[in-house]
Amino acid sequence: MATIYIDADACPVKAETLKVAERHRVPVVIVSNGGIRPSRDPMVTTVVVPEGPDAADQWIAERIGPGDVCVTGDIPLAARCIEKGGQAVRHNGDVFTEANIGHQLAMRDLMADLRAANPLGVQGGGRPFSQRDRSQFLQSLDRLVRRSAGA
Repeated sequence: MATIYIDADACPVKAETLKVAERHRVPVVIVSNGGIRPSRDPMVTTVVVPEGPDAADQWIAERIGPGDVCVTGDIPLAARCIEKGGQAVRHNGDVFTEANIGHQLAMRDLMADLRAANPLGVQGGGRPFSQRDRSQFLQSLDRLVRRSAGA
């Protein structure tokens, strides 16, 4: 049976993920550095990892397997999940795939370099998280979970 892993620190779609998991009776593991209230649902496990860079990412990457789904905005974690046969989806519903993960990693690195070289100190930012993003996420996660169940 597939498991959904949530990279929960700063995840805006925890409730939506739990809704999809409940509908499909799929276990969920919520992984964070703390501050997450444990669920009473027996299908939901809350894991608190030690403080430290990428501790939650490392925990998930060590356990995800074929057919499992990871909810994350972290591109390197998504790449590790895909390498292990898992699936990964962003909070806005964009699905990471074998076909697009290399490009995503390259763009992430390029943008980090551009931000570091910004001589004027101009701050940027993405667009705000919207209701449309939330809806697209629900559709994408539902599709991934159904695909995992059919595999």
